[in-house]
Amino acid sequence: MIPLTALLLAGNRPGVDPLAAAFGVPFKALVPVGGEAMLARVARTLVEHPRIGRVILLSQAMDAFAAHPDTAWIAAHPDIVMEAAGGSVSGAIAEALARHPAGFPFLVTTADHPLLDAAMLDAFIAPALAAGTDVAVGLVARRTLLAAYPDNRRTWLRFRGGAYSGANLFLLATPRALTAVNLWRTIEQQRKKGRTVIGAFGPMILAGVALRLFTLRGALVRAGRRLGMTAAAIELPIAEACIDVDKPADHALASEILARRARDIATIRA
Repeated sequence: MIPLTALLLAGNRPGVDPLAAAFGVPFKALVPVGGEAMLARVARTLVEHPRIGRVILLSQAMDAFAAHPDTAWIAAHPDIVMEAAGGSVSGAIAEALARHPAGFPFLVTTADHPLLDAAMLDAFIAPALAAGTDVAVGLVARRTLLAAYPDNRRTWLRFRGGAYSGANLFLLATPRALTAVNLWRTIEQQRKKGRTVIGAFGPMILAGVALRLFTLRGALVRAGRRLGMTAAAIELPIAEACIDVDKPADHALASEILARRARDIATIRA
């Protein structure tokens, strides 16, 4: 099995991040969840997974991470490389792909996903590789999330047959994936607006989705064809996979989930 290269995005977007400010830390990735900085949790999950060969941490905050007690170990870990990134997430990814042309396939995830665990990675990686496409995107169906957390609010992409939210998991399997990354650069600042994201693939696809003419798979096939690449959606059966931490309500929910996991582990070991 070819080991994956994980790109771990841990940068700050321009301006003051309100969540980081609320917790008195300079970078969102250092916000503590369950008693530990989010970045430390995600980095540990990635570096301990058997399918991941190395982790490339992309951030503007190398010195801050190296000095923080929760994340200092990252700078010394032999399987983690820390590389500087600018203010654009998509730009950082594109630059990393250019620096590491032999690194494909790449797994991409973010530091604000402290609930990420081995089960989620297992549920995504195997089917994403098996899809045989240039890009694969992890998604959670609305029905899956609301069955477990009916009060949770997400940004939904709506298609015929269901609505989906992103799981902050992407597989960039071939160099053709750079086409999708470059498109993302044009819409990154409006990533929370579903119609804007879909509209970037052209008016016909936007109209088809708006009228519920396309399933998720059908929309991705058409979008990939327009970009000269192939794409697949990997639906994850794990509600927590789409719960990242952007706001205080997310932080409270993630803390509650991590506390429950800790209790479950303690019960099993007792």
